[in-house]
This record gives sequence, structure tokens and C-alpha cells, in this order.
Amino acid sequence: MGLKGFAEGGIASIVAGCSTHPLDLIKVRMQLQGESAPIQTNLRPALAFQTSTTVNAPPLRVGVIGVGSRLIRDEGLRALFSGVSATVLRQTLYSTTRMGLYDILKGKWTDPETKTMPLTKKIGAGAIAGAIGAAVGNPADVAMVRMQADGRLTLAERRNYKSVLDAITQMIRGEGVTSLWRGSSLTINRAMLVTSSQLASYDSVKETILEKGLLEDGLGTHVLASFAAGFVASVASNPVDVIKTRVMNMKVEAGVAPPYKGAVDCALKTVKAEGIMALYKGFVPTVSRQAPFTVVLFVTLEQVRKLFKDYDF
Repeated sequence: MGLKGFAEGGIASIVAGCSTHPLDLIKVRMQLQGESAPIQTNLRPALAFQTSTTVNAPPLRVGVIGVGSRLIRDEGLRALFSGVSATVLRQTLYSTTRMGLYDILKGKWTDPETKTMPLTKKIGAGAIAGAIGAAVGNPADVAMVRMQADGRLTLAERRNYKSVLDAITQMIRGEGVTSLWRGSSLTINRAMLVTSSQLASYDSVKETILEKGLLEDGLGTHVLASFAAGFVASVASNPVDVIKTRVMNMKVEAGVAPPYKGAVDCALKTVKAEGIMALYKGFVPTVSRQAPFTVVLFVTLEQVRKLFKDYDF
């Protein structure tokens, strides 16, 4: 217990975050598609839709390959790693905290006789660890979203952050220190969903595989359990993730009303303008990113644990 769980989780999270950063960037770009789409206000909301004659109609929404190809074509190959410094900081703050706390709670709540932990306690431990981790890492999360989304803006609108530290500094100067925790309620809710579903699913699937003797405790078990955990986490968190991305990315200027008053207002406007399925916008890249992220995370974690097993700190 102690610092070891934080160190193990932090190392594994940074490796996983950097490995899957391009997929996360594409997910953010897809979630922002259609954000400024106009709707016809002279119709009942249920019948509001865009037509080919609408002035300034938004471009057709494209999929994962289309977004990725256009990003590389317009911004270059290096753009796939825009905001990677923020990813490193986010994983250092958020994931290190959540992984370490979950490890501590798991140790305290595991039955000493059966060496098992009920699913409800796993979910509770994940929710607590995720909430605290998200509160700690929110500044890096806001910076990461903005750095990833910057390339889709016009040259005049771009923030042009040089690094995560530059992004945080500019936000404090231009919007106040509270801007670093913009969307924090969404970040915390998402983190609770992701951590409880991801870590609880991984432990439960892994335990089931080993109990039934389907596989030995090795790479195959770790990959299968982590892939299942990544899919479950994607389904649970995508709606909150879409709203979080839009709230964090919105530009707030003095004397100008912000696009959204808050999370609920953002959700209502998104559904009204784009339909309920807009909350699952970017789901394919979310799964495409979450599944490999979770696989790399837990496979790396298991290997790091082996390296650190003889050390106590």
C-alpha cells in the first residue's frame, strides 16, 4: 500500500495515455462536430432540422477515418499529438490519484478470508477514487481539450497554446483561476463512471476467467479483461464526455454571453439541435481509444507490479 500503488498506476497511465493520444484527439474533434449548427426556429422542436437551403449550413459530419485524414491533410502529421503535454500532466494528476486510491480502498475492503471484494464495493471504490482524481486533474483536462480542439478553429480564433503550462497560464490571465475547473462537475461525474466501470469490470472479468480456469493469469487474461473493461467504460461515459468536451472548449469573452450556461444547458441545446444520439457522438473513436488505452493501461500495470513487487514504499 502507500505510494507504491500511486507510482504503479501513474506509470501505466502515462504510457497508455501517450500511446492512444491521437485517437483521443480524433474523438474530441468528432464530439465538437455540429456544435454551432443552426436550426430553424419557426418549427416545433420535434420538427426542427437542417435543409440544403439553410444559410451557412454546417459541413457534413464525417467519421473516424474522415476526421483523421482531414486533420493530417490540413494540420500535418504532428497535429495528431497536439496537446500531448497536457495528456502527460492529466495522467500524472488524475490517473495516478485514482489508481492509487482505488488500490488502497481495494486493500481495505477486500475480505481477508476469501480474498474477494463484492462488485458493489468495487464500483464504490472506483467512484470515490475517480471523483477525487478528477478534481485534482481538471486543470490539465481543460487544457488538453482546448489544445486538441484548437486546430479546428479559424486562424483568428485559435488560442495557439505553446504547451500545457502556457495554456494554464493564459486561462488564468484571461478568464481567471476558476476557468481551470470549468466543467469540473462533468469531469467528476465522468471520472466516477469511467473508474468504477473500468476498474470494477477489469477485476471482475479477470477473477471470473481465473476462477473458471478459462486462461492462466497471464497476458491473454489481462488483454481480454481490459478490453471488456474498456468497452463497458465507453458505453457508460460517452454522453457525459460529449457535454464535458463542449463546456470545456467554449470560449468565454467579457461582455458576450457564453454558448452554454452550464452542463444541463449544454445537454439540452445539444439534444435540441442535433438529436439525442448526439450524446454518443464520437462513440467509435471513444471505444477505439478506450479499449486500447485500457489494454495498454492494465497490461503495463501488471508488468510494473512485477517490477515493484520486491520493493516497499
